[in-house]
Amino acid sequence: MLVKQLSIFLENKRGRFTEVAKLLGEENINMTAFTVSENSDFGILRLIVSDTDKALQVLRNRKYAVTEADVICLHCPNLPGALGRAMNIITEAGIFIEYMYAFSEGDSAHVIIRPDDLEKCANVLMDNKLELIAANELYRL
Repeated sequence: MLVKQLSIFLENKRGRFTEVAKLLGEENINMTAFTVSENSDFGILRLIVSDTDKALQVLRNRKYAVTEADVICLHCPNLPGALGRAMNIITEAGIFIEYMYAFSEGDSAHVIIRPDDLEKCANVLMDNKLELIAANELYRL
């Protein structure tokens, strides 16, 4: 139940995210979820897209520094305490979260998680009856 995520290293200057968004849009690649982190010199755009292989090819052809990584997508109710319950399960299992980001719509929330141990995290969440979203389901959202 892993999802492919892209990380693109961008100069921290005006218009760089716009360039990526336009390029992917022109190639009919949808950005399902994304987050941007930055420092004074560069930013990292992490994103889930509808066609990871095509996006990798397009971005590398345009000389972007891009990597691919597996992440977990947790589906949970968009209610107070739901994320806290999931995080408690992860913490009690001794799993470290490198980073995470989320998006919600209506009654549902989707949390992208990059743990230090992907397999253990996925198993612990499923063992506790929490729902993980597969890549093909996520891209349809």
